[in-house]
This record gives sequence, structure tokens and C-alpha cells, in this order.
Amino acid sequence: MEILVRVLCVVMGYCFGMIQTAFIYGKMHGIDIREHGSGNSGTTNALRVLGKKAGLIVLLGDFFKAGIMCILARVIGTMFFPDILYPMILWGGLGVVLGHNFPFYMNFKGGKGIAATAGVIFGTLDWRLWLICLFSFVICVVITRYVSLGSLIVVTLLFASFMFFGMTGNIINPVTDMPYAGEELIECYVILFLFGALAFERHKANIGRLIRGEENKIFSKKPEMEETAEQAKEEATE
Repeated sequence: MEILVRVLCVVMGYCFGMIQTAFIYGKMHGIDIREHGSGNSGTTNALRVLGKKAGLIVLLGDFFKAGIMCILARVIGTMFFPDILYPMILWGGLGVVLGHNFPFYMNFKGGKGIAATAGVIFGTLDWRLWLICLFSFVICVVITRYVSLGSLIVVTLLFASFMFFGMTGNIINPVTDMPYAGEELIECYVILFLFGALAFERHKANIGRLIRGEENKIFSKKPEMEETAEQAKEEATE
């Protein structure tokens, strides 16, 4: 039964993830976001192609679809499956990222899942993870102006900090008021590793540009059409 519950969380999350905020917003304004910029249906591309307002709307839409799914999983888990509450939340969140990154009705070409991952962090209701991930992202982006680098640092620190808290007995089940241990805790580690693996896989082209010193910086003065055309061409070959 618990296996089916996990599968259900992933499927429900995938359905939430397929709500492609950037694609929907772009269509409302007569633009197919997949045909502009880097071709990704996500916050950064919406910001560059459609402007700051669009970027904010897409960010909030992708953030809250993940947060809502995680909160829904939390409510169901608290009522019926308290022993696997955290795994349910994370499986639901992973489903959202999968749905966002690989929506079937868009030929499995969506976004990169970072805003959705931020929503999952919010959905854990763990203020420690919020602060660690938020401050690391802000500091990195302010210093380097590389959103991609900040995003990769976030998923890395999310995994590392959760593992640290888990190994020190500080990941508490709010229903039983007992620290997670054993199989459930290891399961959480595996899920969070998958979050990181997905993020790194979707940022392969960005990583290559970072290594070569060619990655686009946020609010770069480089001509927009030039930079996005280069990114689209490179990412299309990945």
C-alpha cells in the first residue's frame, strides 16, 4: 500500500508540474516561449524574453505549484501515512519537477526545475533548509551574476544540509515527534540526490559555458538576441 502511495504522489506531482507557467503566459501574449531565447519553458528564459513582470509571474507560478503539491502530500500523509510523511512530500515534489522538466504534451521539453525545486524546499516547512538555500542562492548570484551557478549550488547544499541534519538526528517527523532514521531517512537522501541529478543534467550546457567563461550573466549588457541565439544553438545540441 505504501508503495502505491509513493507512486500516487509522483503521478499527482507530475500533473502539477505540467502546469507550464512560462508556456501559458507566453501564449497569452502571443509568444511560444520554446521558440525564443534558450527555448526553455522556465523563469530565466521568461525573464529574458518577456521581461521582469513575466519572470516574476513564472517564478511564482512554478514555485507555488510545487509548494501546493508538497503541502497536499503533507496533509494526506499526516492523516493516513504519518510514518512516511517526509518521503511522501519529497516524492510529490520530485513528480512536480519531472512534470515541469518533461511535460509529455510539449514533447518532454520543459524547464530546468529550479523554481519548482524552490517550491519543494518551501513545502518541507523546514526553515533551516529555506535559509541555507535562499542565502546561498542570493549570495552566489549577487557576487557572480550567474543564475545557473546559484541554482546548482542550491541543489547541492539542499542534499548536503538535509543529510547532515538527518545524520545528526535533526530531521523530525512532526506527527510522531521522533527523528527519522533507517530506511525512511535513506529514502529521503535518494530522492534529494535525484533532485540534484536532474538539475545538473538540465544544466549541462550551462556548466560547459561556466567552465569556458562564456555563461550569460543576469542583466548582462550583451545584446539579448545574440546571447539567446547562442544558448539556444548550444543547448539544442545537448
